[in-house]
Amino acid sequence: MNEKDFGDYLRGFDYDERKAMKIRIPEMLELYRKGEAQLIDIRFDEEFAAWQLGIGEHIPLPQLPDRLGELAPDKTIVTMCPHYDRAEVARLYLTIKGYQARYLTDGMLGLANHLRGDNARDYMSQFIAPKE
Repeated sequence: MNEKDFGDYLRGFDYDERKAMKIRIPEMLELYRKGEAQLIDIRFDEEFAAWQLGIGEHIPLPQLPDRLGELAPDKTIVTMCPHYDRAEVARLYLTIKGYQARYLTDGMLGLANHLRGDNARDYMSQFIAPKE
């Protein structure tokens, strides 16, 4: 990984970076299904205790600097929170630290809405081997 200075990151910020920093649900789910993305829920502990999605890992935003060792340097790190404000803060931090990081633009609420009913069944069936 190649750590960057924040000023250097800003000097190089362009339309390509603006596009690359975001990821929408369908692309994220495909990368996650293929094992190419690590999904990180960066909400506070109380929020996580109140409700969870059942996919991804929980690393609260304030703990992120001390838990970088739990991140896979060879995967795209996708940060998420209910909307996307804290996820973008986490993504920026990880990008500066040298990770390939993106934030979920639809947020966890969008993901929860997406993974309902038939969509949840169809997506999860990709992870579970068919019964013989």
